[in-house]
Amino acid sequence: MSITNGNGHYPKPKNVLGGDLELCCTSPMTGFYRDGYCKTGPEDTGRHTVCILATTEFLAYSKSAGNDLSTPMPQYSFPGLVEGDKWCLVAMRWKQAMEAGMAPQVILEATHESVLEIVSLEDLKAHAIDQD
Repeated sequence: MSITNGNGHYPKPKNVLGGDLELCCTSPMTGFYRDGYCKTGPEDTGRHTVCILATTEFLAYSKSAGNDLSTPMPQYSFPGLVEGDKWCLVAMRWKQAMEAGMAPQVILEATHESVLEIVSLEDLKAHAIDQD
């Protein structure tokens, strides 16, 4: 069975609200595919699918939990994140931070629908930047 939409094209990825997945960030360039989108595919075993807004507190928590996102790693063209940066975070890392009371805010329109297999829409909405 084909995963294309019937005319040879892949369907546009969807966000957790059911709309087309929106751009998360291009400065710094984020996403598993480094295209600015929190989309996923077979190669992305970590599921870099939650578009977050980094805070100093979250970055310190993440580093203490073994996921240092603030230290630059030039060998990977990674500048290191600072407060205010948007980033495609691994879904399980977001869930871990939420359970520790340290979840960063989420941009729902730029968060991939597959996150809903790991966390609830209600939890995401509770941490959303763009709530109605």
